[in-house]
Amino acid sequence: MMAQYHALKAEAGDSLLFYRMGDFFELFFDDARIAAACLDIALTARGEHDGAKVPMCGVPVHAATGYLQRLIKAGHRVAIAEQTESPDAARKARGSKALVNRAIVRFVTAGTLTEEALLDARTANWCVAIGEAGGQVAVAAADVSTGRFEIVETDAAGVGAELARLAAAEVVAGEASAFAQAATTLRPHGDFDSASGEARLKRLYGVATLDGFGAFGRAALAAAGGLVAYLEHAAKGAMPFLRPPTLAATGATMAIDAATRESLELTCTTAGLRKGSLLDAVDRTVTGAGARTLAADIGAPLMDRAQVDARLDLVRFLHDDAGLRETLRATLRALPDVGRALGRLAAGRGGPRDLGQLRDGLDGAWSLGERLAGASDPPAMLAALAPQLRGHGALIDLLKRALVASPPIETSEGGYIAAGYDAALDDLRDAGAGGRRAIAALEAEFRAKTATPALKIRHNGVLGYHVEVPARAADALMAADSGFTHRQTLAGVVRFNTPALHEVAMKVSQAGTHALAAEAAHLEELTATALATREAIAATADALARLDVAAGLAERAAEGGWTRPVLVDEPCFEIRGGRHPVVEAAVAKAGGRFVANDCTLTPESRLWLVTGPNMGGKSTFLRQNAAIAVLAQAGSYVPATAARVGLVDRLFSRVGASDNLARGRSTFMVEMVETAAILAQATPRSFVILDEVGRGTSTYDGLAIAWAVVEAVHDENRCRCLFATHYHELTRLAERCDALTLHHVRAREWKGELVLLHELAEGPADRSYGLAVARLAGMAPATVARAKAVLAKLEAGRAKTGGLAAGLDDLPLFAAAAQAQEAECDTVRQALANLDLDAMSPRDALDALYRIKALANEKSN
Repeated sequence: MMAQYHALKAEAGDSLLFYRMGDFFELFFDDARIAAACLDIALTARGEHDGAKVPMCGVPVHAATGYLQRLIKAGHRVAIAEQTESPDAARKARGSKALVNRAIVRFVTAGTLTEEALLDARTANWCVAIGEAGGQVAVAAADVSTGRFEIVETDAAGVGAELARLAAAEVVAGEASAFAQAATTLRPHGDFDSASGEARLKRLYGVATLDGFGAFGRAALAAAGGLVAYLEHAAKGAMPFLRPPTLAATGATMAIDAATRESLELTCTTAGLRKGSLLDAVDRTVTGAGARTLAADIGAPLMDRAQVDARLDLVRFLHDDAGLRETLRATLRALPDVGRALGRLAAGRGGPRDLGQLRDGLDGAWSLGERLAGASDPPAMLAALAPQLRGHGALIDLLKRALVASPPIETSEGGYIAAGYDAALDDLRDAGAGGRRAIAALEAEFRAKTATPALKIRHNGVLGYHVEVPARAADALMAADSGFTHRQTLAGVVRFNTPALHEVAMKVSQAGTHALAAEAAHLEELTATALATREAIAATADALARLDVAAGLAERAAEGGWTRPVLVDEPCFEIRGGRHPVVEAAVAKAGGRFVANDCTLTPESRLWLVTGPNMGGKSTFLRQNAAIAVLAQAGSYVPATAARVGLVDRLFSRVGASDNLARGRSTFMVEMVETAAILAQATPRSFVILDEVGRGTSTYDGLAIAWAVVEAVHDENRCRCLFATHYHELTRLAERCDALTLHHVRAREWKGELVLLHELAEGPADRSYGLAVARLAGMAPATVARAKAVLAKLEAGRAKTGGLAAGLDDLPLFAAAAQAQEAECDTVRQALANLDLDAMSPRDALDALYRIKALANEKSN
């Protein structure tokens, strides 16, 4: 057995091996130690290997799903080794002591789950592969629980943003990949060959060309091929359901990098929780599929104004018709998750209950389609979705006739095929029922014959049907002429058999076995029939999810008094009465009222410099406007009284402070890296929020960096930008930057107490109120008094010297300074370029070096 185990373990690699032995999955050696610690189960030992006891632990097969869930959540992968033949078959084929054959039938990994108990119903479960070819990069992503399959062609810098958008459960890359560090699983480099990837896709979909799916580049084929190869490996050939891949067009969605997603907490908080995120504050969906779709929408806002308006039209339609919205939401709430039921059936892990969910879901979708088809003046998206809800009449009718009302999860006990569907099956069931009635009659007859009221006919897996009597009444049945044959003696009871019982039991057993086989055949046939239309079923599941998203957004808009945004192509951002939904909910829970603020970014005033005290609301103001941009292009109403939003191609956020110790980066280094990325990538159509740039270093360095960043954003990037700062010296830039305007969050001191008004007003703040905030935070009065004395001394010195910004009045603008420095560098460079090195003697080279040194000294002076 150990030889068989080691062979399977070699195939399993770094996965924990669940080795099936009867009713248990056993683990041995290091796998047992790891699993016992993770699952908090007993670690025992069995036999010896190389002179040492073999560590082992086990979990019951019937409870394996719960244990798998804990192992996967802890970051492990599991290989399932099942018995591929019965013990009887093994003994018949290879003798009485033959070992049962076993094989790994599946690898259970975080990205390949389909089981309902292992998945979060409201979160997509993406398995991602990164492919590279010809200097290009692509990301292929599949959610095997629903069959979604998409490919994004990007560049090396964009891979991180895509992984952050998908929040992948598992990332696969080639062993020699440049992105190996980002992967959770490395696979052979050959799996990511573009030519073999193309062949693999053609074979998967049974096509001669992939042109019907899109124009895939070599990197896209490498990524998709690597992903399919990994899924085939994990499923051991039982390929899960994958819909035809969709190729995301470049620029089709708003580009949001990983740092921006994290700082804005779009779909999860910085702690990794859904609770407290923008998604959580917006989500009013009533189905798991709807929640997953909404998360995808917020994670990838659209750039196509027509598509966004189509979504908004549907939200408006349901917002204005409260009765239809409530009916729709009530219907959707009662429907099962059709997409994931289909995924389990396609992966070969489904059962009767999944077919029942298809039946109930498609039937409910049909009724909903009929209801929506009668709506007057429907928006274009609703008119397109309604037909996708219908068209499954034959399958619905078949499943209604074939299945019982509430099919079980397991098939081992049968009972899921409805009476009347198969006359032969009904006859077998009748025979079994008749046999059970005959057994009951025999029990009564045996009691009378033996005068033993406690006599019972029982059944177990070893003896089958047998007669059981208390030990004190066994003597009468032990007699030679009693007609009973002794089988087993236990503490307190004795068990017997009899020819009459054996004959009836054989009839019951055969009828039951044949009935189970008939039901299994029907289950296989019904599953095949359903999978024959899986593309249409998946489209229905998508339509239900899209309706749920629209109805949920309409409900949220009605609940919060949100407004429909107006999307335009020109670079503007005009918000009246804007609010942050997460902060507003928290303030309302505390019994307060959120203070709404306007934001008007136009070509003439595209950069707002916002000053004011800490806790005054600067960061909230910045974040709420970024959130409004995301929601607007995702197709949602926004938390404002009016909104006119120019399409944002890239969203950037440098808000908050955080170390990245794992990569050796301090808070300030992280800030500089993120700011440099913004300056390098922002376009005139981008939207940037910057909060306290430069605060992580010395005062003079920080001011200089902040000054230069403001100038770069204004002169070079020319994008819409909200820039919050405590460097009041930056307000001088308003005199020379024509598109920069000054704003501040209002605060007042009243009777020695700081009152934060959270209102935005024009002009610079009169002061920072830092000491008042320190006092409000509970700093000791003596410390605050000492700080006040030091501040007075510093301000007196600043008045004499002209302050931190002394001398900046004569500083040329950003572009001019850069040109001046470049000119100085070019003088020396030109002198070097004029040298003919091949024609110079050693003496000439030394003279030239002296001349260049003198030139450099002259420039520095």
